[in-house]
Amino acid sequence: MKTRLLFILILFILLPFAAEAQCAMCRAVLESEGDQSMAKGINDGILYLMIFPYLLIGGIGYFIYRSRKKAKESEEA
Repeated sequence: MKTRLLFILILFILLPFAAEAQCAMCRAVLESEGDQSMAKGINDGILYLMIFPYLLIGGIGYFIYRSRKKAKESEEA
């Protein structure tokens, strides 16, 4: 069970790094420019914004897991 949870956690941590997406308007503006540093900055900003929902869902999942574990331990005692 712990290895499964660890695998899922690592998957969710690495998943945003594989994504490089932009809205259609941002892509059109950034592709028309010759300098790709601005496009790289936009992609990095999108990735940073994507991290917070994963952290929130992960935190909620952890608290649910912890409360169920405590309930199970108190039930066994």
